[in-house]
Amino acid sequence: MFIWEGVSEFVAVAEVESFTQAAKRLGISTAQVSRQVSALEGRLSTKLFYRTTRKVSVTEAGQIYYQHCRQVLDGLEEAERTITNLQLAPKGKLKLTAPITFGEKTIAPLVNDFVLRYPELEVQMNLTNQKLDLVAEGYDLAVRLGKLEDSSMMAKRLSSRTQYVCASPDYLSTYGVPHSLSELEQHNCLQGNLDYWRFQEQGKARNIRVKGNIRCDSGWALLDAALKGIGIVQLPDYYVQPALDAGQLIPLLELYQEPDDGIWALYPHNRHLSPKVRMLLDFLSESLS
Repeated sequence: MFIWEGVSEFVAVAEVESFTQAAKRLGISTAQVSRQVSALEGRLSTKLFYRTTRKVSVTEAGQIYYQHCRQVLDGLEEAERTITNLQLAPKGKLKLTAPITFGEKTIAPLVNDFVLRYPELEVQMNLTNQKLDLVAEGYDLAVRLGKLEDSSMMAKRLSSRTQYVCASPDYLSTYGVPHSLSELEQHNCLQGNLDYWRFQEQGKARNIRVKGNIRCDSGWALLDAALKGIGIVQLPDYYVQPALDAGQLIPLLELYQEPDDGIWALYPHNRHLSPKVRMLLDFLSESLS
């Protein structure tokens, strides 16, 4: 197209401040670069460069034009990379980590679906609740839940999760329904790793200490205890949603429910995202949303 003539030559000269070096970069003759830039200046009726025998410098108008042209060329290059990447089927090694329960229930099945699409992938998946060093241990990405603490990582929000406080109808009919946070002191609260539950009251986060006769680091064990009417539990939606939908558990203290927190994919700041990692991130985001 006529409007593009001379743009690449102009950008190259502006960046290296030399017609000769710009010609080498583009793989064409210096004379051709000069002709194209001169024709561009004539079309714009604007001088883009100050030329001397020793130096080439960009005019004020040239600087403005360069900024716009650079953005356009960057966009074209990104579009070309995107289309090229679409043609590349993911293959090779892909190493990721995710929390145990959420990984087993949600992430692993989705990764398996992704491998079905791209069977040339070789996936190593480590399900652990430990915070691993992604860079030192060579991980391509990690799935993390809740509030992020590691600012040295790049993060993509995949979805969100809701924390529910709930109990069985049998428990509530026997011990009553708590309507305020202070009433939790009167109830058997089934605990995980922490001795407090998280809430929000009047727009402010609150941690309420709880106690009960069962403490366990397994969400499934706590869910089973709640379903059997032993006590009240606070668990994420991926544990309790089916039981809530079936009426086996009743949500409580919804006025104090904290805002949904994030389900994130983290990857090292200094690592270029390969097409296979980018495609997996997009697949997980689309599936989880």
